Amino acid sequence: MLSQYDEFPIHQASRPFAHIPSTDYSWDDGYYFGAFSADDRVFVLTGMRVNPNADMIGGYAIINVAGRKYSVRVSRCWRRNMDTHIGPLRYRFVEPLRVIQLTLEPTDSALSFDLTWSGVAPAFEEDHHYAETRGRATTDKTRYSQPGAVSGSILFEGRRYEVTPDRWAGDRDHSWGLYADRKPLGGYMEWLPPRPVPQVRRALRFWTLFNTGEWSGFYHLHESETGRQVRMNDVFGSPFEGMLFRGWSEPSVRLASAGHELHFEPGTRILRGAVIHLRDEHGGSWQQRFEVASPPWVAQTMGYTPGSWKDGGTMHTYHGNEVLALEWDDFDFSRQPFSYSAYPPRHGGSGVSSEEISNAFGLGTGTQCQGVEYLTRIELIAPDGSSHRGQGHVECFIDGRFDPYGFK
Repeated sequence: MLSQYDEFPIHQASRPFAHIPSTDYSWDDGYYFGAFSADDRVFVLTGMRVNPNADMIGGYAIINVAGRKYSVRVSRCWRRNMDTHIGPLRYRFVEPLRVIQLTLEPTDSALSFDLTWSGVAPAFEEDHHYAETRGRATTDKTRYSQPGAVSGSILFEGRRYEVTPDRWAGDRDHSWGLYADRKPLGGYMEWLPPRPVPQVRRALRFWTLFNTGEWSGFYHLHESETGRQVRMNDVFGSPFEGMLFRGWSEPSVRLASAGHELHFEPGTRILRGAVIHLRDEHGGSWQQRFEVASPPWVAQTMGYTPGSWKDGGTMHTYHGNEVLALEWDDFDFSRQPFSYSAYPPRHGGSGVSSEEISNAFGLGTGTQCQGVEYLTRIELIAPDGSSHRGQGHVECFIDGRFDPYGFK
């Protein structure tokens, strides 16, 4: 089957673009974009992913206002139209890797927007992510991440937010390949030999993209239960990597190591603030301070995990309409953590067990659920002592035991 992409001389396989070199339902390709204002305590996020083997493309457009989260989800079959366009949600790549138009047209839902997302620095290609179980690749993907600026407008329940680069910042990533083996299309471990116990288990993930105007950057770190930064056989993998950028033309600064002082709300694993100590490849010492500006948003309504759609499926599953499936919901997550017995306990939803959702990338713990995606104010202190203030997006979660902060 030919598509418009077959017009360009960029093939890396002998088949048309509609065919991929894998039959695994875990193979997907897609985007995340964020636009946020710490002063307004507003975080807008949107994403879109293609699952070629299911012949599905799914997406979401979400606004989080001080902990209240309103989510719009869209889905359709993919091969009939391979454009990045699902009903009211459309991405247009004005200048690849630099300028992208993000549009959510008005519907009966309460959210719409028209945003121009612009990279403020080059995209950072992360180390290749690879993991395997009993000789089978369960993660094998490429990802790049990029800090940005955003302009345009957002309309939510009749209120209009004017988005300007002086008050708003942006971030994004794009990944493709085998992502993770997860239900409902995969992940049936009860029919397979037990997974080997990992020699080193990831306990901490700290990830951030940020923009101060003069400096922007990306880094992530992963640590074992004892606080060691080592490569692990899981979906994230890399011990530590990152880069600081000074626009498009100035030399970038590659980061070599990081240490942390994380502060949590009493009795919880909810981040309150952080100090990260960074060292670059030339030995320069940087310090970054984070202050959480708003209750974290909850990833489960985006569409990646089982039960994120009301019928119990995900953005990779069929929702009864080949042309367009559209739904939305509204939750108050301003008080966290919150309890659940089956997720999501929503309007006619089928429900998914707490164990299933807790095992999805560590986004829940037991019968408690919390957000792990934070809108933050930041201060970056350079080796010369200069201070640079801005805002950023932090993903931080702790799975199970983590000795450095006494989590059991």
